[in-house]
Amino acid sequence: QVQLVESGGGLVQTGDSLRLSCAASGRTFSSYGVAWFRQAPWKEREFVAGITRSGESTNYADSVKGRFTLSRDNAKNTVYLQMNSLKPEDTAVYYCAARFGSLTTGHWTYDHWGQGTQVTVSS
Repeated sequence: QVQLVESGGGLVQTGDSLRLSCAASGRTFSSYGVAWFRQAPWKEREFVAGITRSGESTNYADSVKGRFTLSRDNAKNTVYLQMNSLKPEDTAVYYCAARFGSLTTGHWTYDHWGQGTQVTVSS
């Protein structure tokens, strides 16, 4: 199995940028597709972005296309989420998730989760 730890969240203003990291333990990280989800108070957990195990393909929610960028470095067992032009609507706890093999956009299909990192964007 893989164990995930998120970092990089914080309090920023509208238009600022943040870079989130998802660090995985073990040497099997390259076998997993990785996705980011977020959950704001009073809202359901939603898909943000995902990347295949080899990094050749990415998928983004419409709400973040053109602003967020996913990348991964399997040698470092780390996936990065670069978030630019942040909006107050992006405020949420961001979770890194992994599943063996292919990617999906449903959080219920992922069986490995990090603890989450808080992102707060003020007006």
